[in-house]
Formats: sequence, C-alpha cells, structure tokens
Amino acid sequence: MKFQEITEKEYQEYWQTHPLKTFLSAIEIGKLRKKSNWQVSYVGVKKGHKLVGAAMLLSHKRHWNRYEFYSPRGYLIDFKNKELLDFFTKELKKYIQEKKGYILRIDPYVIYKERDIDGNIVEGGEDNSDVVENLMNLGFKRVKTSEMEQVGWMFSLGLEGKTEKEILKEMKPNTRNTIHKAEKFGIMMKELSYEELDRFQNIMEETGQRKGFSVRKLTYFQDMYRLFHDKGEIKYYITELNLKEYISRLNEEKKEKEMKIENLSDAKYNEGQKKNLENELASIEKRIKEAEEIKKDAKKDIITLSGSMFMLIQPEIIYLSSGNYEEYMKFNSQYLIQWEMIKYGLKNDFKKHNFYGIPENINTHPKDYGIYEFKRGFGGYVEELIGEYELPLSWHYYVLKFLHHMKEGKKK
Repeated sequence: MKFQEITEKEYQEYWQTHPLKTFLSAIEIGKLRKKSNWQVSYVGVKKGHKLVGAAMLLSHKRHWNRYEFYSPRGYLIDFKNKELLDFFTKELKKYIQEKKGYILRIDPYVIYKERDIDGNIVEGGEDNSDVVENLMNLGFKRVKTSEMEQVGWMFSLGLEGKTEKEILKEMKPNTRNTIHKAEKFGIMMKELSYEELDRFQNIMEETGQRKGFSVRKLTYFQDMYRLFHDKGEIKYYITELNLKEYISRLNEEKKEKEMKIENLSDAKYNEGQKKNLENELASIEKRIKEAEEIKKDAKKDIITLSGSMFMLIQPEIIYLSSGNYEEYMKFNSQYLIQWEMIKYGLKNDFKKHNFYGIPENINTHPKDYGIYEFKRGFGGYVEELIGEYELPLSWHYYVLKFLHHMKEGKKK
C-alpha cells in the first residue's frame, strides 16, 4: 500500500461511488471553506494503481504558526479494515506533522449502534464498537457530543422498496391527518431561485431570534446554491398560502356543513351526528375569522409560511435547515414539505429521507425533544454516529486544551 497526495479529480471520482459519501465530504465543501481561509488538500492510499481510501483535508492556521487539520465526515475507507485504518492514520499523522499540524479532527459518517424508532439499540443489529476501539487505540480522543461540529444523532426514514401508501400507513395518525389538512388548505410549495434566497434567510432570521440560535448569513446560502444547484444537489423551498382562496374553500365547507345540519331530522338518533357537525361548523367559522384577520394584517392575499433547505446527494435526501414564521405555525406547512420531499425521494430512487439532527439520548426527554417527536411522526429510525475524534499531533494540542479549559472554567 502507498500513501500519497491525490488530485481533486481522483478524489471526486472515488467519492462519487463510495458508500460513506455525503455532502460534507464533497469537494464543494472544500471550496466553501477556502472562502474562510482554509486550505484544501486530498490524500489517499493506493494498492497498485487503485485507490482503496481517501480523505479531503482542510487546514487552518491557529496559534504559534501551527495548523488545525479537519477531515469532514472522516476518511472514505472501510473502517472495518483494521490494517487499512492503521496504515492510513499513521501515514496521515506523519504527513500532517510535516505540515506543522498539531491536531487532526474527524467525524466519520459511520453508524455506532443500530437503533429503532424509539432510540433503543436493535439486538443483533449493526454495531461498530470495534471501529471506535480501533480509533482510540490509534490515539484518537472522543469529543463530547455538545462540542461536536457536525450532527451526531439523526432520524431517518428508509425509502427503498416502499410505496407512498405504505409510508403513509406507517406514519403516526396525527402526522398523516396534519398532512391531509395542509393539502386541503391549499398550501403551495415554491422552489426558490438564487435571486430569491433572501426570502429563506428572512424566515431563518425570524426563527433564530425566536428560538435563540445563530443563523448563517445570506452569503452562505448563496454559496451553497452556486456550488450544488447545477447538479441538482440542493433545493430551497418556501410554503405559501393564498388567503383569498383559502377563505373561499372554508366558506364552501361551511355551506356543506350547514346544509347537512339542515337536512337532519329532529329524531333523537340524529342528536350525536348533529352535535359533531355543529362543532365542525364552529371550528370552520373560527378559521375563517382568523384567516380574515391575517389577511387584514398582512395587507396581501398570499402569505409566506415557512422555508426549508435540502441536500439531495444519493443515496439520501438530507433535511438540512428550516424555519417558520411564528404567527403562521398553525398551518403546519412543514409537514407538507416533508411529505412532498419524501414523495420526491421515492420517485427519484433515493434510499433514505434523512430528517437529520435530533438531540442525544432521546429516551431521557432532553430539551429539544419536540424536534425528535415531529420527525418520529413520519416513521423511521434513530441513527447514532460514532462521533467526532481528535488526534493530538504535538505538545501544542495539550497546551491549547489546557488554556481552553481554563477559559471555560472562568466563564462558569
């Protein structure tokens, strides 16, 4: 085996067919990082003329003229192949040290232990504990989940071999009913062009302020669009509602209910049905009133409800970012977006719809449990990745860790 630098083209061709590929290990992410003063290089291991492992390396100058190295989503290798993992890591260590690197960070796109929809470990399922052990034996140190750069826990829905009907049937009844209601409301999905990305940014800003998280600048979303859109690997959507049409639909529904009530006789056996219809009528009248008030406040017929960003790189669709305008959350348009993208995945032979990040250890009902609960409603399973790891490469690593802990201690 031979370790060497490889070209971007060699890496791209290898990445394209590798089972661990994801958008974070794509060359486009390297190009994006260059805008933030990261350097990009590609390395690989060859057996003869054939690549058997590769990695994209990002490096950034930190303290004392030393470099931090990061390989987004880790090496593209068979992590079960201990000989290859050992060889790659040891050669990579020497390569980075020669370039004044003090640390290598990796966060492999490898499942740790297979889990079910409730987050419970599946007996006899996939288990990569040996990969974790091998990494630790090579000197890697595991990073706390709270300090990881990328998502460590995800929720996914398998699409392979399934039909729309089967997926709908496996959903929670409340999720299925909410989707049908959103369709009935006449909510529309609109894919945004590059020039319209500020509409998505505005939704994210409003959501970030409300929920207390920082939002990327518009330039990030524009850069991602430029890098991935022409290959069909990214889509930005917003949902809209035409209030005039919505109110018209509600008025038609109202007339139908009134007619049904009118046609019921006063017989005692009709009392239950009549009461149900009257409750439904009251609910419709309430929605009409709310819609008229929204229309009056908005001073326009069409309102924007929510926005979502998706990465579409085989074999999965990743639900990467989303936001909602708080006053319109009652329309539950995010349910419709997910359903439409699930259908898109089925039609275009994607194997998985990845709802992406959820909190760690959901069985303890953590702070953001509602995120998991929303995603769980569509059916699927929890995915726990093996996590992020740091490989110390010089004494600078330990000094910087000590200073970091001192700083954190002062904050506390």
